[in-house]
Amino acid sequence: MGIEENRNAGQNGVFGSDSSEFQLGSKNKYKRMKSEVTEEEEEDGSFSKENRDTRKYVFACAIFASLNSVLLGYDVGVMSGAILFIQEDLKITDVQQELLVGILSIISLLGSLAGGKTSDAIGRKWTIAFAAFIFQTGAAVMAFAPSYEVLMIGRLFAGIGIGFGVMIAPVYIAEISPSVSRGSLTSFPEIFINLGILLGYISNYAFSGLPVHISWRVMLGVGIIPSVFLGFALFVIPESPRWLVTQNRIEEARIVLIKTNDSEKEVEERLAEIQLAAAGMANAENNEAKAIWREILNPSPPVRRMLITGCGIQCFQQITGIDATVYYSPTIFKNAGIKGNTQLLAATVIVGLTKTVFILVAIFLIDKVGRKPLLYVSTIGMTTCLLGLSLALAFLGNGKLGIGLAILAVCGNVAFFSVGIGPVCWVLSSEIFPLRLRAQASALGAVGSRVSSGVITMSFLSVSRAITVAGTFFVFAVISALSVAFVHTCVPETKGKSLEEIEMVFHHEGEWQGSEVEMGDAQRLMQKE
Repeated sequence: MGIEENRNAGQNGVFGSDSSEFQLGSKNKYKRMKSEVTEEEEEDGSFSKENRDTRKYVFACAIFASLNSVLLGYDVGVMSGAILFIQEDLKITDVQQELLVGILSIISLLGSLAGGKTSDAIGRKWTIAFAAFIFQTGAAVMAFAPSYEVLMIGRLFAGIGIGFGVMIAPVYIAEISPSVSRGSLTSFPEIFINLGILLGYISNYAFSGLPVHISWRVMLGVGIIPSVFLGFALFVIPESPRWLVTQNRIEEARIVLIKTNDSEKEVEERLAEIQLAAAGMANAENNEAKAIWREILNPSPPVRRMLITGCGIQCFQQITGIDATVYYSPTIFKNAGIKGNTQLLAATVIVGLTKTVFILVAIFLIDKVGRKPLLYVSTIGMTTCLLGLSLALAFLGNGKLGIGLAILAVCGNVAFFSVGIGPVCWVLSSEIFPLRLRAQASALGAVGSRVSSGVITMSFLSVSRAITVAGTFFVFAVISALSVAFVHTCVPETKGKSLEEIEMVFHHEGEWQGSEVEMGDAQRLMQKE
């Protein structure tokens, strides 16, 4: 792949002492001035303006890359209300209802498993596009489905598209973002999932007055709209510079890094780090897929720690019952004593609004406070709210006080989820793995998340009938308490570190549990490999 030539190019440098040039093809020539900032430039603000333009560009790329997440969120939110009308229109049983809701999460594992290899083959950008196309095909089939069987076929397509989408968006954003803002930007997919959930809840409420056989079709069909914006996004977002380096497209990677970093010095540093990381992949290129999966399935101690952290936090995100809370919030509120579909759907809008507001809080805190403090607040708060919901449903149901406490506990649960484990989970899973394993390992983590979600959502109604809704949420509270211990033991702090520095955290068990990494360790590690 010419990795050695790329390394030499990076070592020789493309920027001279005063200015330098680099070519793209034979027609276009780009020129950048030296990275040192003069006092005059600081006074007239030109350097600050360049920094602002860079931040705006990266911000826009993160937004566009996260549009797939709106589709996932919308499907989750809209199905919670649409299922009430589907059940009435198509006369489906409770088991069919569980299967319809939960199968999307289970089938999405196929997309997540294929997502890593696909993104390595065609690039991160076009994997995002492919995910949207598959999902929209499924949405269209569901909107026009004449029967339960056809509706399930649409869910299968939508699930595969979601599997691709939830795996690739955080990876792409992590690979284009500067270290200083990577946490905030990588949390964008979770923000857009929450926005999609809110839009789904609003759609349910807005179209609930239509005839039963039309309302749920309109609710599901509206989900096609975000694909229009995603089509425009493909003309704006660049390819991941890390993927471009692995394809020996060094100059294109440099152009992307110039657009996404504040200075030429930082561009060269990031490019050198990426080339060092990519160099370790060159020798095993012919057996790359087998070698990667062999390393994941038979991991070294550092990789094992990465997998425990990445896959563990993904599973805890789901087995604490967040998708059950969102999908079945009408059932929860009905159990608390709320009557009538319109009132139930209005209550879910409050939940969606709370979830969205608090995810916006998280984006401002994640790179200031750090990942681990937010996880502590989140998991402890969720445990308290889940226990409170269980007690309210068990002892105060069908009264105004019980209804009020149930709504408060559900809103509190989604608020604590959104301010911590919701976004931080995706940030961690996209930044802790080394380049050679990142796509496949992130896909594996997404599979764990989707399977956990599917198991919870496909069993919630059955388990609730067996031990009551209150008993089910007591179980979720116990699991959430265990997640606090997991965060304390297995999740390191990654705030402010480059992706290559984070890898060093997992090479020593003490550092895995939270100590700092020496700045030069990442480069020494890559040189050893």
